Amino acid sequence: MSQVIWDEMTESPGTTTPISTHGAPFPGGPLPFEQPPKLKGRRRLLQSLQRMSSSQSLASMRRAPPTSYSGGSKASMSCVSLSSSSSRHCHSYGNSYSSTQSGAFSTAPTSVASTPGPENQNFDSGARIRCLDGELAGHASPVPKSVPLPADMRAGTKEAMSAVTSGMAGMFEDYFSKPMVRVKELRKRRNFNFWGEMPQELAMHIFQFLRPKEIVKCSAVSRRWHKMCFDGQLWSNLDTQEYYQDIPAASLTKIIERAGPFVRDLNLRGCVQMPESWGKDGQNITDACRNLEYFSLEGCRIDRSSVHYFLLRNPRLMHINLSGMKGLSNSALRIIAQNCPQLEHLNISWCQNVDSRGLIRVVQSCSRLKDLRAGEVKGFNDQALLLELFNRNTLERLFVDHCVELDDEALQVLIQGVDPEIDPLTERAMVSPRNFRHLDLSRCSQLTDKGVKCLAGNVPNLCGLQLSYCEELTDDALTGILESTPHMTHLNLEEVDHLSNSTLQNLAKSPCAQKLQHLNISYCENLGDSGMLHVIKSCPKLHTVFMDNTRVSDLVLTEAAAQIHIRDRINPLTTKSPPTVGLHLVVYDCQNVTWTGVREILARNTEPNRRETISLKCFYGYQDTVNEHMKRVLKGEAKAASRLERKWAEHMIASEEAGAQGAGARRRRRRLREAAMVHADEEEGGPRNGRRRARSGGCAIM
Repeated sequence: MSQVIWDEMTESPGTTTPISTHGAPFPGGPLPFEQPPKLKGRRRLLQSLQRMSSSQSLASMRRAPPTSYSGGSKASMSCVSLSSSSSRHCHSYGNSYSSTQSGAFSTAPTSVASTPGPENQNFDSGARIRCLDGELAGHASPVPKSVPLPADMRAGTKEAMSAVTSGMAGMFEDYFSKPMVRVKELRKRRNFNFWGEMPQELAMHIFQFLRPKEIVKCSAVSRRWHKMCFDGQLWSNLDTQEYYQDIPAASLTKIIERAGPFVRDLNLRGCVQMPESWGKDGQNITDACRNLEYFSLEGCRIDRSSVHYFLLRNPRLMHINLSGMKGLSNSALRIIAQNCPQLEHLNISWCQNVDSRGLIRVVQSCSRLKDLRAGEVKGFNDQALLLELFNRNTLERLFVDHCVELDDEALQVLIQGVDPEIDPLTERAMVSPRNFRHLDLSRCSQLTDKGVKCLAGNVPNLCGLQLSYCEELTDDALTGILESTPHMTHLNLEEVDHLSNSTLQNLAKSPCAQKLQHLNISYCENLGDSGMLHVIKSCPKLHTVFMDNTRVSDLVLTEAAAQIHIRDRINPLTTKSPPTVGLHLVVYDCQNVTWTGVREILARNTEPNRRETISLKCFYGYQDTVNEHMKRVLKGEAKAASRLERKWAEHMIASEEAGAQGAGARRRRRRLREAAMVHADEEEGGPRNGRRRARSGGCAIM
């Protein structure tokens, strides 16, 4: 039989009831029953859970009782184990009953295990008793193993609830110990239309980052987008040169009509689809576009009346380009002279029906004219027109290329006027200097040294001079010009056959050598190394040199590579970025340029820490290798470019050896074939996975 240890009860001198506030017991008799106050919120929930755990209804849940308990279906007592029976250093106390059964006695232990307990034990015989026979097998006397729950921890009082809450929060911090917060109900957000709520100004600013072709595609999204895409604010600069082939005539016409009041720059160059639409809606277009400042109809097929009506509607025009229009005549120039007083740029090149009679009206009426381009216009030997240009002296750019009627006397009138005063020491006309900055006299076949010499000393601000295909010019015509033009940056002497190396030597010594950037001496067959070497050394800002069909050799290429290397030393590379092209050389059809000079250029381009490289256009048999090499250099792949240059050099050496006479010809030819295969593989990007591309060796029949 299992042993049962009874709790000993002693009289408690302290508080006798959970709700007593004064600490003094009532004299004689039992304590009065008082109703505990109602609990709320979390404390009420904890009290309910404690009552449920002690309820007798749990026995009907068909749950097997623990094996360590015996008895009926009475509620069990909650107890806390204080010690273990196996420890001989701890004190053992008797079991305690609940506060409702102890009456006026305290439930705290007051004696050791040997102290006899009270004789009158208030113990319910029906309560469930835990058997401790296994635990008390080694003890001679009964040892108490548990005490009841303290009064301050029981449900029903504020102190109990606060103690339970603090203990639970400190140990577990479970869900019930957390404060209950009322969750604020989220308000349902209304449907937000991004583009509908966006201000019109902000939407137009976003559309300005799109290209014209993309704006036209966006117009099909919705009606609102269609309205915004064809708003005139997006088309203040209407340049159709890049996309005119992709936009139909109807859309282009609609854009011009909608954006008419806002358009400042209208470029319809090459719009061949416009004639039909212009004839149908020409009046609407011209009525809408009345604030133009830049207007270009180059290459269009618009009829003459539409052009006249357009010019009448836009008196603020400053830039007019009507080149290549076959229907244009002097009547259009008369309208320009009457309605466009602010004109600064006029291009009427290749207009066959325009001559000096209409051009002189524009010069007389437009006092701000600075740029006149009249290539292949008839009547440039008219002394009245040339004298008017001389008296105005407002032109900065004059293009009279292909004007075969321009001769020496006409050029002298344009530069010096009529009967100027001559300086007896220099034998030059004493006139005010001209404001020309760019002068194009190309293909004026009647010009000679007599007419071109008048430019010396009279055009000090000249930056660009084009005298290509003036076959009668010699070195004497250019000597004075080069000495008196310190701002020269562009010089075109293509196919001037009578020039010699002395011209290039004078150019290297002239004041403009430090600023020269572009030089063209193509098809000047008398020019060679003795002149170009001085130019390459003396012109540090040289960027483009055309030397095709001349007598230059590999020495010029080697010197150019050395000068680029000097530039890199003066201005070293500060960041690890790929190099850029610093010099363009064109040397194709030069008999003295071999693969050795080309290899020197390629080898210099692959040097480490290069800031500038040389772009080369050479013999067509070498050009593929040069292009592939340059592509790798600009990508920053210096090792791959160096490997390509080495394989190509081996191929060229084997090719030269194969053509030699003597013994071992078969071996040299085999070596040439192998070198050619290796070079071909490298030029195509290198062998894949260490293997060369398979080759069939050609058709045996053919």
